[in-house]
Amino acid sequence: MTKTLAFVLYPGITPLDLVGPLQVLSALAQIDPSFEVVVVGKGLTPLSTDTPLKLTPSHTFGQVAESFALIVPGGTEPTLAALADEPLLEWIRQVARTAEVVGSVCTGSLILGAAGLLYGRRATTHWGFRDLLAKFGATPVAERWVQDGPVLTAAGVSAGIDMALHLVERLAGEQTARMVQLLIEYDPQPPLGGIDWRSADLDFFKPHARTMVESALAGHPALLARMTT
Repeated sequence: MTKTLAFVLYPGITPLDLVGPLQVLSALAQIDPSFEVVVVGKGLTPLSTDTPLKLTPSHTFGQVAESFALIVPGGTEPTLAALADEPLLEWIRQVARTAEVVGSVCTGSLILGAAGLLYGRRATTHWGFRDLLAKFGATPVAERWVQDGPVLTAAGVSAGIDMALHLVERLAGEQTARMVQLLIEYDPQPPLGGIDWRSADLDFFKPHARTMVESALAGHPALLARMTT
């Protein structure tokens, strides 16, 4: 039986949140045809991102009623606005009921939270929004990726690649995961070295995060109050 690995696409996402793990899992599908990868949206029209690039779903919500795995990418203000997108949340809830893996990248975990899928679970997201996970009953964790039962959440943007490689190992074994990593030449060597989290001033971003939340949810006072009190 073919196992469908579904990514959800909505307006304004950060492309790498989707494309990073999408590339990893697409490589898995090329190696093992028992997996298929789809990108699902409300329609089939190109959607804006937070870059000049537009992305187009391969399938609509109506065409994908269930999947083996579901991955939700994140972004900035448009993702926060999606916390009030009930058709999107309802499709995610529907697919999550039978999915064996429910995942997210970056602030996509907040959408999982808004859909009621993180209550009582450990989860992560972009460091600038991590404290908001508690608003949905989750336990925020400062890790690159976190697995809690069927839920797999990744931190900001590039962490989605790490999460996806972990998922490949889980689904197809270490040898296949290593082959996928080799195929995409994933061997990070940032020119400025790794992030020194001990010296990072994480508080400077909090006012910016609150401003985005207030702007994104201005038309949804109850949800805004929940996110800011």
